[in-house]
Parts: sequence; structure tokens; C-alpha cells
Amino acid sequence: MCGASLERCTTSGASEHMMADKKELTSMEHLKARSRYLRGNLAEDMADPMTGGVSEDSTQLLKFHGMYLQDDRDLRPERAKKMLEKAFGFMIRIRLPGGVITPKQWLALDDVARTYAGETLRLTTRQTFQMHGVLKFNVKTALKAINAVALDTIAACGDDNRGVMSVANPHQSKIHAEAYELACRTSAHFKPQTHAYYEIFLDGEKVAGEGERDDVEPIYGKTYLPRKFKIGFAVPPSNDIDVFAQDLGFIAIVGKEDKIEGWNVSVGGGMGMTHGEPETYPRTGDVLGFCRPEDLMAVAEAVMTIQRDWGDRTNRKHARLKYTLDDRGAEAFRAEIAKRAGKPLDKARPYTFTSNGDRYGWTQGDNGKHHLTLFIENGRLRDFAGGHKLLTGMRRIAEVHEGEIRITPNQNLIIANVADDKRAEIERLATEHGLNGRAGALRRNAMACVALPTCGLALAESERYLPSLITRLEERLAAHGLAEKDITLRMTGCPNGCARPYIAEIGLVGKGPGRYNLYLGAAHDGSRLSKLYAEELDDAGIVAALDPIFAGYAANRQNDEHFGDFCIRAGYVAKTVNGLDFHENVRVPTTASG
Repeated sequence: MCGASLERCTTSGASEHMMADKKELTSMEHLKARSRYLRGNLAEDMADPMTGGVSEDSTQLLKFHGMYLQDDRDLRPERAKKMLEKAFGFMIRIRLPGGVITPKQWLALDDVARTYAGETLRLTTRQTFQMHGVLKFNVKTALKAINAVALDTIAACGDDNRGVMSVANPHQSKIHAEAYELACRTSAHFKPQTHAYYEIFLDGEKVAGEGERDDVEPIYGKTYLPRKFKIGFAVPPSNDIDVFAQDLGFIAIVGKEDKIEGWNVSVGGGMGMTHGEPETYPRTGDVLGFCRPEDLMAVAEAVMTIQRDWGDRTNRKHARLKYTLDDRGAEAFRAEIAKRAGKPLDKARPYTFTSNGDRYGWTQGDNGKHHLTLFIENGRLRDFAGGHKLLTGMRRIAEVHEGEIRITPNQNLIIANVADDKRAEIERLATEHGLNGRAGALRRNAMACVALPTCGLALAESERYLPSLITRLEERLAAHGLAEKDITLRMTGCPNGCARPYIAEIGLVGKGPGRYNLYLGAAHDGSRLSKLYAEELDDAGIVAALDPIFAGYAANRQNDEHFGDFCIRAGYVAKTVNGLDFHENVRVPTTASG
């Protein structure tokens, strides 16, 4: 199905498909077309003193500028009783390819968080920062402070190329550094060209260090992409970026002389779905072939423009690249990549992934510098009352650190490029502020989305609930001698999948208040989807459902067998081959609560 609309029906036969397609475009497509390159009425709505929110159209356009309008859902009942509008606040997300930030930039974001965003920073599963609860009349001031240290929020959300992911520590080797540099180049190449962000939020100022632009979108056009688009660069054997969850993933193929010979190209990953609608599903990407380094950008642009022209603009639930690939088929997609990139993909090269987690503690890179990976539970940095002062601890580290700080795809931090004479000081500050405390294996391998109280899509708790659930699950694992066995667990408050739960060995997805669907059987390295095991479990039901499986795993696992593989071999769930059979062969579809 072709979604090329309003302007874009000129590439690769898209016009014929559009003429044959009589379905109505979504309202979002019309909004983008008339928005004057993402301006709409945003300037007027942001200046309106009569409300803390903005119009529905402006709410949608804000996403392209890296912001969501949210409200504190904990306060909704009380405010409704008093006939007050919702307690609106804006979520601001930074565009940060590869998750790399300087100490100076960290201190600037810390200032913004302390002044405007509830004294907390949230590390995301896509290697960047979110700040929640920024009041409308503080948004411009916050964005100007962000701009002053050469950062921005452009395209951190919306129907465009969102934050580009890369290996967590590019200083580990020259290969990792090359992957990071490509992530930066890719982010810059696909960054929207409109002046709207600068005009509306920076009073016409340019981002520090950038040149003039014309209001034209040579890649996107006036209607941008049908839906979000995500890119990532992985270096085996670590799949820390979850490359198969990306719309477009590049897997480094390293030759004998430790040089990148090229990249395998994975297309069609994506996590989101909708409960009760089996035509929606998560999907892992298909490796369609291999490209040389000099051809990578042409291949990336080919894949993105195919999605621009072929993606479904009549149904946003069917608009991601994963559906385009399944509708058209891999062969048609591969042929179109060759046509647009100017040469065909070569046959995919062999590679091996072994995990998708982080290495905690100190490591040393090829350059002789040291790197300290810190576990940050669910990516939440704040000064906890009566507990650890994580936000202050990171500020103290940033004040003395001379290297960089890196966000991992698992919501953790790396204090990177630490010189020999700084290592002891960094260690001391981390210890004093509770930043390098030990966590059990399950907790180290767990992630949660924000969910309540700020996410408007959340059906259940996630970040606020997962820590206590892990404590109970850790007790059961310890009882079976599995306390230090690495098992990935991820939780989301809704089925959209921001924490990538469908490629976790244990996935918990909110179904309603206090109720979760339980998914099992994903690969430990993130290469295979899970399968539904039980529906609408409460807290006791989750523990009761998993405890006997833990017991079976302890008693009957094979040598080096991961938990997800065991769940399939032992018959708890069927193996999911890919998205189209995600909802098939579900053996326990009925409710199993505690």
C-alpha cells in the first residue's frame, strides 16, 4: 500500500499506487501538509496565557520538535473535582546520537532539570535524556539553555528519523569509534531542515555551531514520514542497541585486521502493537544483505525513502516500516534498495551476538583510558529522600571529569575516557553518592518505561512498580540457586513497547491497572521475539506464574542454556519466528491471575 501523499507521489512509481488507493489519508497527514514545515499555530499556542496546554494540532506538531504534552495523571481526579484543567507539563527529549555528552553539557542539563523539570533526569532506552513536567512558560527558557551547549531536541519524536543509536562506548576500540561516527553522520543527514524549531522556541537563533538553512525538506518533503523511524549501529558480539528492534539496523562485519569491511543491513524491526488487534504486532528486522562502508549512507537513504513513498499513510497503526516490508515482501524491498542506492546489496556476512546487556564496573579501552559503567535503575537520576543522591553525584563527577559521559541502550551510564590520575577520584565520588552499588543479575538486566504518572498511553505502572517486583522475583530465583543467572526482564505500561519487552526473556506489558500480560521465550541476545504465556496477571500472579518455571530451569536446563531458550524447549511457549506469527500458537491465552 502506498502512502505517498499530497506532495510525494513522484518517486519509484508511487503515483500509480496512490491513484489506485482510494482510502482516506489520516488527519495527521493533512496536518503535516498544512503545517508550513511544522509551524502550524505552535507559536500562538505556546504564548497563550489562558492554559497550560496547547491545541490538539499543536500537541501533534510538538513531537517533531522533541516534546510531548503530558499531565500528572496522579492529580487528575482531584483537579477534575475542583473543575481545574489537567496539571499539564511538557516532556523534553534531547537529540543525542550514540548517547555521548560532555561534562559541560551534562551540567547544563542538570541545571535545566533542577530548575524546570522536578529535579530529575531520565535516561531512555534510546541513549538520551528526557525531562518531564516542564511548564509551558518555561519551555523556551529550557530549550535556550539546552541550545547554549550545542544540543537540541529536533526530531527526538515525531514522524521522522528519531535518535540514532550506537554501541555504548566508542572508545572501546577503533571499530566502536567508527560506529559512533556513523551514528552522528546519519543523525545529521536525516535531521529535518525546517527553521520552525529555531523560530518558535529560540526566537530565530541557530543551534550553536550550525549554518544557515533553507525551508525545504529534500528527503522528507512536506509530509515527512508515515510514522517514526529508528536507526541503530551494532558491533558484535554485543547487541546492546537491540539492532533487530530498529526500523533500520547496521551490523558491523569486522575483517582479519580489525577493520570494518562493511555492514549487514537489517530492515523492518519495531516493537509497538495494540492489545486485542492481532493485525498489529512487534517484529524483529530481517537481514537483507551487506553493504560496503562507502555505500552505507546511500543504502540508509534508500530504505528511508522507500518507507516515505510506500508506507501506509491511511492507517497509523499500519504505518511502520515493519508492515511495509511484510506487505511488499523482502525481494521487492531488496530490489527497490538496489534501484535507489545505485547498486544491489551483497549477500549477508556471518556474525554472532552473545548478549544485549552492559558490562558493569571498570574497563580499559584501546587508548589506555578507563571507563566506568554505572547501573542506574530504570534510568532514573534523582536525589532520593533518605537515600542515594544520584543526581548530585553525577553533577560532582561532571565537575571534575575530563572525558565524556555516555548513556547506554540499557538506561545506564558510562564515565568514559578517565585518565589514570582521575580514576580514584571518580571512584570515590561514585561510591559516596551510591552510584556504583551492586545489584543482582535480574535487576541488572531489567528495564522499564516511564509509564504513570506522566505517560498518557500508560495502562499500568512500570518504572514505579518494577523495582519491588524484582525484589520478590529475586527471592524466588535465589531459592532455586539462580540469583546470579543473567535473565533479561523488561516492563512497559502499555503495548507500545518503549522498553522493548517483546525481545526480553521475561516481558511484562500493562493491560490495565495492576494487570500485566506475561511474555516468554525471547532470545537472550535480542534476536528472537517472545510469545504470550499468560494474560492479566496481578503482582501475586506474576510471581506464581514464574516460580515453577524458575524451578524447572534450575533443575533441567542444559549447559549454557539461556532462560528464553529453555522456555521454548520445555514447552512453556512456542517459538516465535517473526512478527506475523507473534499471535499464533499461543498455548495459554486465558487469564491466570493470583
